[in-house]
Amino acid sequence: MNTNSNSYTIIYASVMVVIVAFLLAFVSSSLRATQNKNVELDTKKQILAALNVKDVKDAEAEYNKYVKKDMLLNADGTLSENTGAFATAYEKEAKENNRLHVFVCEVNGEEKYVFPVYGAGLWGAIWGYVALDADKNTVYGVYFSHASETPGLGAEIAGEHFQGEFTGKKTIENGEIALGVVKNGKVEKADYQVDGISGGTITSVGVDAMLKNSLSNYKSFLTNNEEDKE
Repeated sequence: MNTNSNSYTIIYASVMVVIVAFLLAFVSSSLRATQNKNVELDTKKQILAALNVKDVKDAEAEYNKYVKKDMLLNADGTLSENTGAFATAYEKEAKENNRLHVFVCEVNGEEKYVFPVYGAGLWGAIWGYVALDADKNTVYGVYFSHASETPGLGAEIAGEHFQGEFTGKKTIENGEIALGVVKNGKVEKADYQVDGISGGTITSVGVDAMLKNSLSNYKSFLTNNEEDKE
């Protein structure tokens, strides 16, 4: 075959594309288990962060130490243990599979509950976890993160200063989710509200909506004072 011909060039390029595509698919398949495990460990670190357990070296061990059960919400407001695999995409779990997770935890001998929350900021997805005391009403800690909020502005939702404002706030008022974020300097209900981020108004509004929308899914549990079924 004439190596200088157009047909040779096309055939050679096509073969190389097939070979490279095969190699990429093989590498991706080989690494998938490791990638999935890393996502799982990162998710567990985020849950621990809501419990104020941070900078952990062994996420698996620390998670098993503090998180006692991965539970699913029943229609009557009680909980049943999740017997399936550990999930990482909680928005998808809720919307596509109607599965709402509640993590039952223990910190210093005290029971805590952790709830996944998810929503939208200015430029993309935002998400996090809210940890409540055993009364199902008092915030013990929160963790928020984002996909692409503006550094120094909306991205501050991932900072300890903003997240620390939630500790001790109440969640429920007259049976409704009252925990939220208001415009900076406009807090009227100090027991329930925190100041938004100056210059990050849209992201702050997104966090407020995320908290109210996500936690509203758990109202049957949060307002149920009877002993939960396992």
